[in-house]
Amino acid sequence: MSDVWEECMDHGVAAARKAGEVVREALKHEGCMSVMLKSSPADLVTETDQKVESMIMSSIKEKFPTHSFIGEESVAAGESSILTDNPTWIIDPIDGTTNFVHRFPFVAVSIGFAVKKELEFGVVYSCMEDKMYTARKGKGAFCNGVQLKVSGQEDITKSLIITELGSNRNPDTVKRVLANMDRLLCVPVHGIRAVGTAAVNMCLVATGGADAYYEIGIHCWDMAAAAVIVTEAGGVVMDVTGGPFDLMSRRLITASSRAIGERIAKELQAFPCERDDGKKED
Repeated sequence: MSDVWEECMDHGVAAARKAGEVVREALKHEGCMSVMLKSSPADLVTETDQKVESMIMSSIKEKFPTHSFIGEESVAAGESSILTDNPTWIIDPIDGTTNFVHRFPFVAVSIGFAVKKELEFGVVYSCMEDKMYTARKGKGAFCNGVQLKVSGQEDITKSLIITELGSNRNPDTVKRVLANMDRLLCVPVHGIRAVGTAAVNMCLVATGGADAYYEIGIHCWDMAAAAVIVTEAGGVVMDVTGGPFDLMSRRLITASSRAIGERIAKELQAFPCERDDGKKED
């Protein structure tokens, strides 16, 4: 019997690569980019985001018509983001839209796949770098075919951490984001970086280039694909409280070791953000 999920993953890789070509082509056309706002003046979307998501979904639906989808731009247009037991593709057509708008060279296509609410594989294509990150549950993580392994660092004082400032410009939220960074810097850690795309941030942990990444306020389509890549590279993914990772919670820590993940959780002060599935927090 053929491995149906492997067939799905191969299709996802092909779709991500084709989407990346569209993204790169769009970046060549100076002054032609139509930029719109979503939830805040810093939450951007372009026609290319919408075009790429539509292209990816159409390709997958043609091949796997019974599957479900959660896509960033579809949700922005009013679709639900409820994860069911049905095979589900979780898609961010351009992770790092602000980078894309400014031509800052870190932009990714992220395609995650879940079955019975469990993540099965992830594909992240860093378009400008031409790096294809892939992972399947139980089968390892790879970048352009080379197997990935996290750094294994367990001492937070020797760690390089990634986070983001996010797109929420509410002054109270900004203060909390900066306060969390302040607490971690004073642990102390070697440094804090921000690349501008959650999926690439997580993949950098998978490569061993960074030791941890955390963020509050991102979405399931930012995390789904790369969560598989990090765990298959030997890393851990957890909630910002140190508890189990919840894909719909809009927050996570991913780290090279449980020791570093739990140490970061100890320093962070979580703040509320509405879940992707609309459920109320306990």
